Amino acid sequence: MSDSQNPNNVPTHTLYDAVIVGAGAAGLNTALLLGRSRRKVAVVDTGQPRNAPATHMQGFLTREGMSPHALLETGRAEVTAYGVHLLDAQADTITPNATGYTVHLAGGATLHTRHAVIATGLRDELPDIPGVQERWAKDLLHCPYCHGYEVRDQPLGVLGTHPNAVNQALLLRQWSDDIVLFPHTLTLTDDDHERLAARDITIAEGHIKRLEIDNDQLRGVELTEGRTVPRGAVFLFPRMVPRDQLLTDLGCHKNDAGWVTTDTAGRTSVPGIWAVGNVTDPRAQVITAAGMGSAAGFALNHDLVDDDVTQAVTQRRKTTP
Repeated sequence: MSDSQNPNNVPTHTLYDAVIVGAGAAGLNTALLLGRSRRKVAVVDTGQPRNAPATHMQGFLTREGMSPHALLETGRAEVTAYGVHLLDAQADTITPNATGYTVHLAGGATLHTRHAVIATGLRDELPDIPGVQERWAKDLLHCPYCHGYEVRDQPLGVLGTHPNAVNQALLLRQWSDDIVLFPHTLTLTDDDHERLAARDITIAEGHIKRLEIDNDQLRGVELTEGRTVPRGAVFLFPRMVPRDQLLTDLGCHKNDAGWVTTDTAGRTSVPGIWAVGNVTDPRAQVITAAGMGSAAGFALNHDLVDDDVTQAVTQRRKTTP
């Protein structure tokens, strides 16, 4: 195999105990637990985390305000200290083999493993409104728990581009007294109107034309009628799409909402295949995803111990007169 096919010179003829696809908080924490358990582990990642546009993260004890990039860099250094191999590559497919699974990488390299952990996260589909892409994760935000405190007491807006926009506006009310919901194409029910009015949330009728930006800063929301409603920050609920093709191709069960299901430790319906983080739970924050990785690493190592014992007993019976 050429160096171009394996740029990190990761041992590809090794039978790994686990290959983890995705080096976010969930994947790296899984690797951390397994590395500390002295397991042979490889982590495959393309270096494109979902929260890359964000400059800081909140709600993570002892890591409050830390940049996502710094967290991942620290995590990568920690897992490599325990002998975990990191490979900057794309995992295209995973197929069963006699000892577990083969992870096929873009370019032709393959990794052989007893278990595979999918921690590929999700992608946010944003509405096609001018200004949305440019301001995403700056002053156009999604999670009140991640960013609400930083924009507290400011005039806030909620874009009605998702069925959950009303609930998002009601949630944001505790961070600011000045909330405006822009229904856009959303049809509000009588109950919606009553709840919004009860919380003194203003409704700005009309379709959204664009986000008004000046000097690299959000100024407000412009409606198609020509009126602009000044806002300090705006929230929207994106359509969250799991990056679960590897799991889907393996036949992992999904729930009615279309998300791969797991047990509490991350086991999917396919033996030896695990899933952790946002690929299975769109609500998981960074700290939650890390916890899911910890639980998976703990349980996966116990499964490996059970397999090791079974194999050892079988071998002993073969060799004992």
